[in-house]
Amino acid sequence: MMADEEEEAKHVLQKLQKLVDQLYSFRDCYFETHSVEDAGQKQQDVREEMEKTLHQMEQVLGSVQGKAQALMLTGKALNVTPDYSPKAEELLSKAVKLEPELVEAWNQLGEVYWKKGDVAAAHTCFSGALTHCKNKVSLQNLSMVLRQLQTGSGDEHSRHVMDSVRQAKLAVQMDVLDGRSWYILGNAYLSLYFNTGQSPKISQQALSAYAQAEKVDRKASNNPDLHLNRATLHKYEESYGEALEGFSRAAALDPAWPEPQQREQQLLEFLSRLTSLLESKGKMKTKKLQSMLGSLRPTHLGPCGDGRYQSASGQKVTLELRPLSALQPGVNSGVVVLGKVVFSLTTEEKVPLIERGQIVTAVWI
Repeated sequence: MMADEEEEAKHVLQKLQKLVDQLYSFRDCYFETHSVEDAGQKQQDVREEMEKTLHQMEQVLGSVQGKAQALMLTGKALNVTPDYSPKAEELLSKAVKLEPELVEAWNQLGEVYWKKGDVAAAHTCFSGALTHCKNKVSLQNLSMVLRQLQTGSGDEHSRHVMDSVRQAKLAVQMDVLDGRSWYILGNAYLSLYFNTGQSPKISQQALSAYAQAEKVDRKASNNPDLHLNRATLHKYEESYGEALEGFSRAAALDPAWPEPQQREQQLLEFLSRLTSLLESKGKMKTKKLQSMLGSLRPTHLGPCGDGRYQSASGQKVTLELRPLSALQPGVNSGVVVLGKVVFSLTTEEKVPLIERGQIVTAVWI
């Protein structure tokens, strides 16, 4: 009789697992069965699917009600929406108390705390899950949480960002075909980019990770967060066409999310101001502009003034002074440009470019 009961409980748990898997598949693969025009309805459709799934689960719970696995699955179903669920927290907390080694329950509970805004508790859950079993989900989530931990110093925050990159890399190593791991690695590199002087190498690593996410997982192309984050990076690299495309795509995939539309509008306004200033040469009067240009001297080229330049590696390069109009798209090797800035323009983030009137020397090697 005991064996029969155990077999029945196992069968019920399999049914519950299947129902929850179908629910998450409905959410994650939404745009495989719906068009982008339905994006505004997605969250409501997911909530309705969740209610239907919970009703079906209640009908089959039976003897497993109150068991850790059943509590975890019910809590996971409640956790399918982006909103914090107190009931999910209650059920998942009970699950980990009944079965402390139930890693999926720890991961789900950590996500609940994340939505609640309790980052420290989320960190504890994901770290605790990894002490029981190394798994990609805990590594993914730990990478995200580390970047959000409140710290007392810039150095400590930088260490957390570096650790975030390490955890994301470990998640990728565990499953190179998991798009979410690649996406989170891209986000980790994006944070590192803004914390380490905006290195082009790191920005390329972020872009490569995002591209790999889309390559290995078709669902990644429908992730509005990925498009927004990548567009943000394109914007700072002054790839404005790609940035606008990314913001627009993110807005289309999640119309209820105001951030992408706001970012797109801010960038359009910035580009409009920039275009106007370029066309009017900074609204500078012709006489003053001619005076500024007439004051330029070869001595302003500094170490490049004699037509030579020694790179950091010791290589000596012969330089040719050219006007901006003579530059070609791409890399202009062995070219030096001398000029003065006639206007400066700041973005909405208040990141200054170059101060007005400053002499600029640009060298392509």
